[in-house]
Amino acid sequence: MSETPRIEVTVAAPVEDVWDAMRNKEKIRHWHGWEDPTLEQEIDVIYFSDFSEDGHTLTLNGGGGGTFELTPDGDGTRLTMTRAPRGVSPEWDAYYDDITEGWTTFLHQLKFALERHPGEKRRTLFHMGQGLVPFTVPGETFFKSANQHGVVVPEWGDGLLITGYNAEKDQSMAVLTIYGFSDAELEALAGKYGLTVVPG
Repeated sequence: MSETPRIEVTVAAPVEDVWDAMRNKEKIRHWHGWEDPTLEQEIDVIYFSDFSEDGHTLTLNGGGGGTFELTPDGDGTRLTMTRAPRGVSPEWDAYYDDITEGWTTFLHQLKFALERHPGEKRRTLFHMGQGLVPFTVPGETFFKSANQHGVVVPEWGDGLLITGYNAEKDQSMAVLTIYGFSDAELEALAGKYGLTVVPG
């Protein structure tokens, strides 16, 4: 992997809306990561502890971040994220590639939230384990990268399932973002596919 990987996502929303989604804590929690008791602290550390802004360019120095540049693209926004080179934050270098994969997941979750569920609160299910993701679900491809596949699943209320696989570690991950599910429906879905429910 390049020392300064770039992730580019085009979002069908105005620059101001994408910027607001990246600078409003309440909105960040509905696309960054997944539900977890540490999510609020993670958002504070990454987005608000050590950062700089210049117009619609945001540089995050906390949590092994990088620089995000938002530019108009027709009626939408091109969001380009460039990772800081290895060695800038030595404490994060051991996780460098994993963090890059995390940003790939999160920025596509941002795109999905703004394009298909603007203003809606999400629920999430999460899986990490050895081997390949232990289930397959039919749906419409939302994005594909070298190591990840995002699928829109209509039967889950227009949910987004992102799966990834690290062959070197023989490790898989899955994040399911859904909307409008009750706690009981969420528990049932988690049980069916062996995913983890974290209190939201």
